[in-house]
Amino acid sequence: MDDPTVRERAHAQRLQVRELRELGEFRDVEHLYGGIWPPVPGQGPPVGVELLRAFAHSGNYVAGAYRDGRLVGATVAFFGAPLGETLHSHVTGAMAGSGVGFALKTHQREWALARGLRRITWTYDPLVRRNAHFNLVKLGARPVEYLPDFYGEMVDTLNSGDASDRVLAVWELTDPRVLAAVRGRRTRVPVPPDAGAALVAREGLPVSGDPDGDVVLIALPADIESLRRTAPEAAHAWRTALRETLGTLLDEGATVLGFDREAGYVVSRGRIG
Repeated sequence: MDDPTVRERAHAQRLQVRELRELGEFRDVEHLYGGIWPPVPGQGPPVGVELLRAFAHSGNYVAGAYRDGRLVGATVAFFGAPLGETLHSHVTGAMAGSGVGFALKTHQREWALARGLRRITWTYDPLVRRNAHFNLVKLGARPVEYLPDFYGEMVDTLNSGDASDRVLAVWELTDPRVLAAVRGRRTRVPVPPDAGAALVAREGLPVSGDPDGDVVLIALPADIESLRRTAPEAAHAWRTALRETLGTLLDEGATVLGFDREAGYVVSRGRIG
């Protein structure tokens, strides 16, 4: 399913997104990932050339985004369960603020649809505000499961010193909110005036609020990545607080309705859909 709106947007941004198959292309991806997630000495990037080669050769998804002939983003995904329905997106890395991430995800979506798949899943750090906004607002994905310390210790310079908690996001490829999102019509979830504040930020630290109400709000720190470097104890407090609030709610069957830049996650205690 090739969406002309998506193609036109990529063309306007001088972006070309295509599958990658050659060793030189995979080396470029490895170098790009190393710049996005700088490894500590003795460690490599999140995905190396050998694995990229294996994924592409076995029919999985490896794609790159180019602007004026230069690689500016790449994404790697493999088939997941249930087989024939799901693609799991393992790593997507792009230069920030340039529309590259969106172009990669929409290309990935069209690739999956062309193979009869229904959904794409991936994990993301639920403490990173820009990632939450991108996944929930720009793409229309929905978080469904909280995964404490999912990858164990991570040793790149962005994640070192923090537990690798992740949320599993599900992108139902033909859901109306996803269709609207990929065509640039984002669905913003209104924050109910009577929503309870389950977690709020006060002087840079997480504070438990009012957990009652059918809809609750869960705040995030302004910049968790900077906090890890400058105030690791505060970063740890945020990780623990989010695990206890968002993690508990998802375990109990709650539904994340969306994300608000000011209020954070908007969560309904009931399961929807």
